[in-house]
Amino acid sequence: MKESLRQAAGSLLVVGVEGKELTGMERSWLRLVRPAGIILFKRNIGDREQTRALLADARRYCGTHSAAFVDVEGGTVDRLREALMPIPSAQAVAAAARATGRPATAREHGELVARAAKAFGFNASFAPVLDLGLPESQKVMESRCAAATGAGVTAYAGEFLAGLRAQGVAGCGKHFPGLGGGRLDSHLETPKIERTWRQLWKEDLEPYRALRAAMPMVMVSHAAYPLTADPARPATVSKFWMQTVLRKRIGYRGMVVSDDLEMGGVAKFMPIGEAAVATIRLGAEIALICHRPEPIFEAYEALIREGERSAAFGKVLMGRAREAGRKRARIFAAGMPAALSAKQFEALRGRIGRFGELVAKAAAQGQA
Repeated sequence: MKESLRQAAGSLLVVGVEGKELTGMERSWLRLVRPAGIILFKRNIGDREQTRALLADARRYCGTHSAAFVDVEGGTVDRLREALMPIPSAQAVAAAARATGRPATAREHGELVARAAKAFGFNASFAPVLDLGLPESQKVMESRCAAATGAGVTAYAGEFLAGLRAQGVAGCGKHFPGLGGGRLDSHLETPKIERTWRQLWKEDLEPYRALRAAMPMVMVSHAAYPLTADPARPATVSKFWMQTVLRKRIGYRGMVVSDDLEMGGVAKFMPIGEAAVATIRLGAEIALICHRPEPIFEAYEALIREGERSAAFGKVLMGRAREAGRKRARIFAAGMPAALSAKQFEALRGRIGRFGELVAKAAAQGQA
């Protein structure tokens, strides 16, 4: 039974590693944990050959149908910009699409993000951002938000997701239920977003309601919402947000991912082990831990201990792992994307460059 609990606990984690190649220690703990997948950051990415080799090595120690995640939204959040070519931001692309009356611009954005991810061996990108571009969050979110209205975000994100889907890369809507009204960075603190339930349901949650069938994954944020039925708890550890709203009222049936459990937004609220147990208990099928091995082990062991201590949680853990496995088999059915030739890679660079020029020109015309 303990071995089954260990397998289940590991299969609900997606983890980060420290450098551009695995250390012996990392191979040892990956072999033990056997996570659901890997996420890489700028610190891990040199060029496409090195990145593909790192992913291939790491995924040998992951479970079946493993995920290879990267954050490529375009703009300020683009882990491939130095190794490939900067991709325009969601804000710039959405502005260009509106200025030209060409919604397909957002679809091309998704296709290029997907092609970029595949070139480096990834099968998923944590994009698109569905947060509203409101004045309160401007300093934190910068150009990551496509529009200030739910309708505007939905128009962009629907096309972007179609572009990802056409290239066989999984997308993830984030950060549920919305960071648009937040003034703090959830990497450091717990944003307290003072928007009413009516505002959130009608505006911030509009993209999630409209696109619930189009999103393979949804990432839940570490923000708290003081004017709602759960005024204090970060959404990642809130029954109200995880179950009542996302699963029941919106009816979302895809894979639910916690934001990084090392982030201050939840880490200052409760220890990471408690957070991992809470978010899995409430319905997360991936608990994301992006940086250091110590919190990865702390979360892994906390899940196992709680499964041994509580028969009820043990049953939840096993059931969650089975359901997550079924969803991964559907979302990540293909293996590592094929490598590009040098000529194909240069063609991709050129296409991204031309797209960036067109977006900048269209956005400028729209502002004139």
